Amino acid sequence: MAKRSKRYNQAAELVDVTKTYSLVEAVTLLKKFPAPKFDSTVTLSFALGVDPRKSDQMVRGSVSLPHGTGKKVRVVVFATGDAAKAAEAAGADKVGMDDLIKEVQDGFTDFDIAIATPDAMASVRKIARVLGPRGLMPNPKTGTVTNDTAKAIDAVKAGRIDYKIDKNANVSAAIGKASFDDAKLVENAQALVDSLVKGKPASAKGNFIKAVTVTSSMNPGVKLDSSVFAPAV
Repeated sequence: MAKRSKRYNQAAELVDVTKTYSLVEAVTLLKKFPAPKFDSTVTLSFALGVDPRKSDQMVRGSVSLPHGTGKKVRVVVFATGDAAKAAEAAGADKVGMDDLIKEVQDGFTDFDIAIATPDAMASVRKIARVLGPRGLMPNPKTGTVTNDTAKAIDAVKAGRIDYKIDKNANVSAAIGKASFDDAKLVENAQALVDSLVKGKPASAKGNFIKAVTVTSSMNPGVKLDSSVFAPAV
């Protein structure tokens, strides 16, 4: 078993592992944890009742959090011409085409979101093996393949997040920072839940959200009572 820090153990002592918490209770509890020397990211994680091996039960999507993530999002854009100029004006961290693809091939992955125009995708697919495993591959379903590069950049910098089920049928996404007001974290969490439930595959039967946990960086998780999300279902 991994050795836990004194601060982690102090936080763990505050969690009653025999109960499940409401979202409001859990957020309040997170704020009582001894704080690390940085502003922790708060993450909401779900265990879903689907089979990710089946193509008709894949779960992925994007949602704009009402209060953003609190994180500076680094965006690169694969585009030329007017779309490239619009991306630069909208504040993209890097814009390019063949030159940017070459940089990625040489190991550059120091960014959070990649956006591409539809006509750029034929070239961007050359680096799919680099971008894909890192969750950086542009995708029309998440709004990152578009001719309106400025709008896409504005959306991700304002707090839009992407999420995707993993091989164990789990979904995790950041919903803000520990410094956020409780109400902002709760509203961001509810926005994520609403989006997730809305994207429930038609072929998925039974309980869709089996378990939910909220946590902050380097701290223990707090199990939520999934019935608190009943209004979203």
